[in-house]
Amino acid sequence: MTYQNIIRGEFISRPNRFIANVLINGQQQVCHVKNTGRCKELLVAGAEVWVEKCSDPARKTAYDLIAVKKGDRLINIDSQAPNKAVAEWLEREKPFGAELKLLREQTYGGSRFDIMLKSDKTDKRIYIEVKGCTLERDGIALFPDAPTERGVKHLRELAECRRNGNGAALFVLVQMSDISYFSPNYETHREFGEVMKEAQRCGVRLMCYDSIVTPDSLTVGKPVEIRL
Repeated sequence: MTYQNIIRGEFISRPNRFIANVLINGQQQVCHVKNTGRCKELLVAGAEVWVEKCSDPARKTAYDLIAVKKGDRLINIDSQAPNKAVAEWLEREKPFGAELKLLREQTYGGSRFDIMLKSDKTDKRIYIEVKGCTLERDGIALFPDAPTERGVKHLRELAECRRNGNGAALFVLVQMSDISYFSPNYETHREFGEVMKEAQRCGVRLMCYDSIVTPDSLTVGKPVEIRL
């Protein structure tokens, strides 16, 4: 997926989880943060960031904060981008079969999953939940960066999908490259990691890939080892 009108800036501060102050072309601007996670290790004063200038004059903020540089890594922090990038990858690579049609935002039980693959010829359905991962420590990708009861619910619903005979997968897209492996963040939310193990035992397919990140694009990259 690609962005338009990308501009380099310097991060100043984050008054709340929705907005950030960024120095752009010598002027301080208020930008929308497209990620409600903590991102404390990323959004530090002086960090090099990239923003997208929006074309809607009615918006309260004229920019969206898209990516940030952490050391040598460029990390996309747009929480909406993984769904789009993964959908593009699934349409292109067809890892579950060429005959399956991709549908977005499909409900099952009490959850709305990001993607459903279905066959027009059979009753085959595969529900896929996409999680974007922006937390990295010593080359290890970790999710979540804050407790996520919603994430636990999604995993339990995916397990229920399998019990009822449907396909189910969790796709973790690490929004950066050069990752050694991925692990649930037990320190932050142990329950998520334990439920992830249970989902795998129920037959939920666990998938993790890194990303090719540029200031104006995010593309699914290489498979990443998952260590539970």
